[in-house]
Amino acid sequence: MATVSEHGLKRVVWQRIKETIIEDCKKSEIWKILILDHFTTKLLSSCCKMSDLMQEGITIVEDLYKSREPVLEMKAIYFMTPTAKCVDAFIGDFKLKPKYKAAYVYFTDYCSDELFNKMKLYCGKYIRVCKELNISFLPQESQVFTCDNPGAFRSIYSPHCSQDKVKTLETLAAQIVTLCATLDENPGVRYKKETVLENTTLDNAKQLAALVDYKLTKHYDMDDNSKKKGKTQAQLLIVERGFDPVTPILHELTYQAMAYDLVPIKNDTYKYKSKDGSEKEALLNEDDQLWARLRHMHIAEVSEQIPKLVKEISANKKQPDGKITISGLSQLMKKMPHFRKQVAQVRSDLAVGSDVEGVKVKDPMRTLLPVLLHPHGTYDKIRAVLLYIFSLNGTTEENLNKLIQHVKIEEDREFILNWRELGVPIISSVSETSRAYCTLSSRRDRTQEETYSLSRWTPVIKDVMEDAVENKLETREWPHQSECPAAWNGSGAVSARQKHKASTQDERRSGSRLIIFVIGGISYSEMRSAYQVTQSVKSCEVIIGSSHIVTPMELLDDIQALSKPTTTKETFTIVKE
Repeated sequence: MATVSEHGLKRVVWQRIKETIIEDCKKSEIWKILILDHFTTKLLSSCCKMSDLMQEGITIVEDLYKSREPVLEMKAIYFMTPTAKCVDAFIGDFKLKPKYKAAYVYFTDYCSDELFNKMKLYCGKYIRVCKELNISFLPQESQVFTCDNPGAFRSIYSPHCSQDKVKTLETLAAQIVTLCATLDENPGVRYKKETVLENTTLDNAKQLAALVDYKLTKHYDMDDNSKKKGKTQAQLLIVERGFDPVTPILHELTYQAMAYDLVPIKNDTYKYKSKDGSEKEALLNEDDQLWARLRHMHIAEVSEQIPKLVKEISANKKQPDGKITISGLSQLMKKMPHFRKQVAQVRSDLAVGSDVEGVKVKDPMRTLLPVLLHPHGTYDKIRAVLLYIFSLNGTTEENLNKLIQHVKIEEDREFILNWRELGVPIISSVSETSRAYCTLSSRRDRTQEETYSLSRWTPVIKDVMEDAVENKLETREWPHQSECPAAWNGSGAVSARQKHKASTQDERRSGSRLIIFVIGGISYSEMRSAYQVTQSVKSCEVIIGSSHIVTPMELLDDIQALSKPTTTKETFTIVKE
């Protein structure tokens, strides 16, 4: 198998990097040093390996912020984000005494004139190339991207961070535009209609849609070509996390979602012990064929597949390092806590609104009560209580207080109350109406679809994807920020302030493209939906993204923290390395 990722977004990003940074390198036979900041380290790691870089003439990869010994006979490639911190670190390498023979500078995105002029003033004679790649997103999977900013959730939804919201939305919009540019798309932009809750209008999707559309227009107006790029066969839909509060807290039973919910997996790395007792680790990504094959299967199917896979792997005799082995896979299965059927049954019934026989849940409290009385963990109970409240579109304050007492979170009631900041009704009243949560009556009928009794819930975003592909989204609920051609027709080259070559025609995919952006985090179940719809439709590729990916516990912790005052001037969460 090739070492470079051959999967969708990752392949496209690596191709763009090769067409700019690598091609410039090839003009010189001198081997080079590649210097990265934290974000570009993640970006490159997501789409290539060290062996790929070495094949392209890059022998050393260094950290921009760490102290480095001078190598005056070598040229250095700087791939970094256009921030004052990065530019100052770069200037520090050349201002007093140069560390390298010359510098090739590549920014992930637009570099301001102020920073550019500052570099030119102190390091101008050493800079051989200075370009902008327009890639300020992370390709997490072949059809999934993030903006690598989990702190955006707090900045947008916390009442203590209102001053940071506009800046955060601006940043997210710029990142979304670089995704569109990387895909050679100029999509029509739509958003989910704003939510009105407790006399407050939640219109983050509308604001972000306006910013993205403005920045898209500005981006393509800067194209070096005289012909303006028209709308392509793509749509971009923007929606807020509160649109579907059920999916990200439901106990999922597909392999990837369940593993990340129940097993300690950090930075997509799973650690386990081999038969000889030594500790091993495997990176759970699409380069691992075994993981890619199983990740979207129901846990019952995975259990059935293991014996078959044992025979297949045994026939191959050897597996490359860094891939999850059958032994590791089996251990991962065993590490998942014993499945609590009662809890899962209750959650499924509350989410869907009916039991496994299709009988409507008439008394949600009676359905919930067994979970509250059983000694389950606090997070399990909180998730069940929330599903109960969501199923009713809010409950009375008296009933809510009783529920909080049952779960014993009197001091941490923010786990539940703070969902209001996302536009989700928690305390109901006769006069109050809300469109935050997509009601069951508006869902697609999936009663004829084959499914497991405990996995009857379908993420709301899957309905949206299918409706969008079939041109069934109502304009009243999904207003157009900008129209796209009815036939979704057209394609074109990416524009940037300094141009790089467009992908060749055979490297471009045919058909339409649907891009979904969820403000406030996406779940693994919603990621799976993008693959499922793409597979069923075939003529349209669905790509989904957000500021970050969330697990149920991470989202609950973020929800609870919304009401806590900011203790420092910096409100963005530092990304865990």
